[in-house]
Order: sequence, then structure tokens, then C-alpha cells
Amino acid sequence: MIEARHIEKSFDGRVILHDITAKFYEGKTNLIIGQSGSGKTVLMKSLVGLIKPEKGEILYDGRDFMKFNSEETRLLRSEIGMLFQGSALFDSMTVIENVMFPLLMFTDQTYQERRKRAEFCLERVNLKGADKLHPSELSGGMQKRAAIARAIALNPKYLFCDEPNSGIDPRTSLVIDALVSDITHEYNITTIINTHDMNSVMGIGENIIFLNKGHLDWQGTKEEIFTSKSESLNDFVFASNLLKEVREYVVSKNSRQ
Repeated sequence: MIEARHIEKSFDGRVILHDITAKFYEGKTNLIIGQSGSGKTVLMKSLVGLIKPEKGEILYDGRDFMKFNSEETRLLRSEIGMLFQGSALFDSMTVIENVMFPLLMFTDQTYQERRKRAEFCLERVNLKGADKLHPSELSGGMQKRAAIARAIALNPKYLFCDEPNSGIDPRTSLVIDALVSDITHEYNITTIINTHDMNSVMGIGENIIFLNKGHLDWQGTKEEIFTSKSESLNDFVFASNLLKEVREYVVSKNSRQ
């Protein structure tokens, strides 16, 4: 589990995160949602150590990340997998070389050991046989799956996904969501996903953190969204007519029970 306690972050005197306290649970898909400029990316970068907050604590299974020395930080990074918004695969490397890269950086494994692990990860994301291809030869969805294979190469305890469905079609987005969810539960990972995709929220959102103008406005499950009293959350989530109709049906059904 990862905990953020009273996190505050400013840039040029402008407060971006206001006293954020939230929990991200082990073995669950934890989604951070909110409008553009709400602080989602800054919160995720703070959690992973790319940005240092002015105040607060970030606890990884009770360990205060903000007090780590350089060696403790290096060890923690070996427990973290990252899925970047644009996949961020190395164009000059083959798919399997991309997946092997974190193993080369953080382990003392032999080449054969690294390759065997990379082949397993590629097979896990249904990319068996794509090992010799380069990223430019893959579709957008295949690039995302290759990036997931690289993210899980180190068998991470924590997985961060920044807008994993950006740049891909809705059907492929469902595939990526299902894959991330399956891997989270299969390996009991603390997975944190930064997204604005309502299909992801309603599909795989087990623990949802809603940010509004840098404040933690609401936290709960996808089921609890339908009965939320947060006007900001309702305006954000139920922007489409279909979701509004679903919410009205759920509220009406609950009132009759």
C-alpha cells in the first residue's frame, strides 16, 4: 500500500496540491481522476519521486519515501514499474531489448536470464513472436502492451500508469484496461493509474481518487460514484447523457429499496 499524507506542492508561488491525504491499496487498481489542471500528474510524479513536495509524507508500506537515502531510493525504484503516456519505448531497440532494459539496469542477471524473463513478460501480454520487431513496426495497442511487459519485467510491487489509454481506439483501450487489471490482481501489485477515461473508471476502478483544483474532493469505489453527493465529481463523471441516465436509474432504484 502507498499512502500520501498532507501532501502540498507549489510552483512559482501557485499551490498545485492542497493538503492531499489518500490511500492506494495493494492488489487493487487505484485511479486518480480529475479535470486537466486538477493536479493528477503532479500527484503521481510526487508519489513516484519525480517531484518533491514541500510538505507531507509518502509511505510505501509504512516506509517514508521522502526520508530515503540514495541507496534506499535505488532499491525502491527496482520495485516500481512505470507505464508512460506515450509508451516511451526506445526506437533503436527491438521489443525484447526494450523489455530487458530495466533488468540490465537493476539486476545482476546474465543475458540468458534477462532474455528468459523478457520472453515470459512478452508472452504474458500476448506479444509472443514480436521480440525482434522495433517499436515503429508495432500498432499503438501493441506498443502499449510492450510497454506493460517492460513495466512488469522487474516483477514490481508498485505499478504507475500515466494515461495508459491515450492515443488508442476504444476497443484497444478495453484490452489494455483488462490487461492492467489482470496483472494487478495476479501479482498483487499496488497499481496507480492517472486517467480521464470514464470507461476505465467504470470498468476497472476499484479505488478512485478525484482531484478538483488541487484538492482531494472525493475517494471511493466505482459503485459509490453513483450515489456521490460531490457536485464536482458528478459534473465530471456524468458529462455524457448515457452516464447521466445510468446514475438516475441507480439513484431511483436505491430510493425504492
